[in-house]
Amino acid sequence: MERETLDVDVLIVGGGPAGLSAALRLAQLQQADGGEPLAIAVLEKGREVGSHQLSGALLDPSALRDLIPDFEAKGAPLACAVDNDSVYFLSPQHKLRMPITPPPFQNHGNYIISLSAMAKWMGEQVEAAGIDLFTGFPAQSVLFDGSRVIGVRTGDKGLDKHGERKGNYEPGADIHAKVTIFADGVRGHLTKELTRTLQLGVHQQPGQFAIGLKELWDVPAGRLAPGSVIHTLGYPLREEEFGGSWIYAMPDGRLSIGFVVGLDYQDPLFDPHAAFQRFKLHPFIASLLEGGSLVRYGAKALPEGGWNTQPRLHFDGGLIIGDAANFVNSMRLKGIHLAMRSGMHAAETAFEAVRSGDTSSAVLGRYKTRVDEGPIKAELYPVRNVHQAFGAGLIAGSAFAGLAMVTGGRWPEDLHGHPGHTRMRRLADYYGIDKADILAGSNAVVPDRKLTFDKVTGVHYSGVAHDEEQPVHLLVHTDVCHTICGDEYGHPCVKFCPASVYEMVDNGQGGKRLQINASNCVHCKTCDIMDPYGVITWVPPEGGGGPQYDGM
Repeated sequence: MERETLDVDVLIVGGGPAGLSAALRLAQLQQADGGEPLAIAVLEKGREVGSHQLSGALLDPSALRDLIPDFEAKGAPLACAVDNDSVYFLSPQHKLRMPITPPPFQNHGNYIISLSAMAKWMGEQVEAAGIDLFTGFPAQSVLFDGSRVIGVRTGDKGLDKHGERKGNYEPGADIHAKVTIFADGVRGHLTKELTRTLQLGVHQQPGQFAIGLKELWDVPAGRLAPGSVIHTLGYPLREEEFGGSWIYAMPDGRLSIGFVVGLDYQDPLFDPHAAFQRFKLHPFIASLLEGGSLVRYGAKALPEGGWNTQPRLHFDGGLIIGDAANFVNSMRLKGIHLAMRSGMHAAETAFEAVRSGDTSSAVLGRYKTRVDEGPIKAELYPVRNVHQAFGAGLIAGSAFAGLAMVTGGRWPEDLHGHPGHTRMRRLADYYGIDKADILAGSNAVVPDRKLTFDKVTGVHYSGVAHDEEQPVHLLVHTDVCHTICGDEYGHPCVKFCPASVYEMVDNGQGGKRLQINASNCVHCKTCDIMDPYGVITWVPPEGGGGPQYDGM
């Protein structure tokens, strides 16, 4: 079959807050300009806008207010304004509230939201502005003309498990654009391709990531006042592990509860999902959830490395925005407003470039100038070393974070991080050679199905749906899984995956083989980041497949 080709002026890949902000800003510029309308299109891999969006989520409304000044009047889905903040340090049985809430955790003027609902509402604003928004169309690869980006190719549909064409086969389309804006999220597969092909990360530090696991609960009304925001440090994480938790109270007894763990831990048997379940058993947390019911579950990787890990953001024919550019403030635990701001900056730059007829890297470099001279750098540069400092442990990292607040981030020399998977130690090194056969997991939890749940149950509550008759979208490039990984690391993919995608099963010959349950995948990207050998690549499945994060 012949591949269809579509030509547009500006193509936006990704329907999250960054991509939708870019689309809406382009529509505004077009309306103000009054010239010949540009052809603009947005591609979103989810079955509908918002279905793959997950965050805590606390919204700093500064960028939204600049983009849509009357957002409240237009019905933006704001669950409630933050009413009070508290930060606790947890020991196994007790809690200690910090007498003063540190400035990064003060959320006066912010809103508790569902990012899924916010993206859906923003998508409605984009379509109302006349922008074409295509859902269920994952971009599979970048199209190049030499070193110039000229668009993307969407994924083929109708392939079976072996990659053979079924009766309903439909080839993906080539979408050509004068400017392509990449908003493909944390560890975006297209941004990875761009970084590798165009050497965009040569002068930057390696990315630093965490995994965020989230549950929505309905608890008895009055348990926690709407607008209450709680963050915790400490238990069940050890001093060597980076992370913490959040609990956000929304109206009608709904709680957003989540747990973040840095994907640079050393223990090969550590399981972030198990740590989350253990966290809920703490007396303080259990008292908040008692008598409640689980509504939704999800997981997503977070770009934690900050300012110094951003790739080169512009090149001939393209720009990178949002989480794909690592625009998250890990000290404030916020990135939605930065993603939106980067989308607005990219839209302004792309509009000027297309109108001028010059979409070279030199002209598109104005985007980087806008980033450097605006709120993004002002917020991210002072905390550029904070996550890296936590590589020395909780105490050292916390001390450095406090120092960064006092000094405004001034430091003689930037701290250098390392790819998180390189910090994982072998079983024999971490546990001692005589304990190398301890494969149960250092923080395993037996689920009680009241407060704690296994991963497969979580998958059910994530709303995941994939066509099982399609090629596996998690590519394992070598056979280390059944040869050396067990002896060296104890198959950590079984532990770090929050959705039981990876399973070691009997191979019928007295050994083990890797079984990939791809239909469980919640698209969190943890495996692509944390595999100690770096041999797993996540690519998008057939269009529309993945989680359904309603309310998340």
